[in-house]
Amino acid sequence: RSSRGLGDVYKRQILDFHFDYIPPYSYLAWKRLGDFAPAHGLRVVPKPTMLAALLNHLGHRGPGEIPPKRVYMFKDTLRTAAELGVPFQPPRTHPFNPLASLRATLLDMDDDVRVSLVTRLFDATWAESLVVGAPELVAELCAEVGVPDALERIKDPAVKQRLYDANDEAIARGVFGVPTMIVDGELFWGVDSFPHFERFLAGNDPIQPGDVERWGAIPASARRS
Repeated sequence: RSSRGLGDVYKRQILDFHFDYIPPYSYLAWKRLGDFAPAHGLRVVPKPTMLAALLNHLGHRGPGEIPPKRVYMFKDTLRTAAELGVPFQPPRTHPFNPLASLRATLLDMDDDVRVSLVTRLFDATWAESLVVGAPELVAELCAEVGVPDALERIKDPAVKQRLYDANDEAIARGVFGVPTMIVDGELFWGVDSFPHFERFLAGNDPIQPGDVERWGAIPASARRS
């Protein structure tokens, strides 16, 4: 399965896809969307979002920074990739600095080209074991899909600001991790949320009006010190 066709879907709803290139789950979700989005008449809008900014804002550690979770994540993503039938070869270093690739994704380009660039950067990272943290490599991959002069353009302060703004937007929308998919203001996090997402799109979401408010009103009887 591939992400081919994501840029050609302009039907009913927009799906905002918040992602970073670091998490393998972002790659797997992007591949899953290759079939899912056209099947549900969705237009995918890539939303580069720096995972480190989310973690810092919430005071969390990333899965790759917790040794037992890192091992589990590797096994889980291998199993999920096999289930989806997509290639999976982790990069040579992880975590890595994704700033160059995230900024490149925010450069001015046509929507279809942006989708192709996201696909190329994901494939380079998680199917070809490359590290898309090096600006020179990112620029080469950009050129492959028709985005010229990326090495210089990603240094533009205005482009850097776009990433800061994108992070702020994500936090304001309640994004706490990546990948996160948002349709009609409803947030779905992670590859394993696709079944819930599908039920939501079909109008079969089991969450009823007032459920969230009732949950939020439940008092805590214990807190961690």
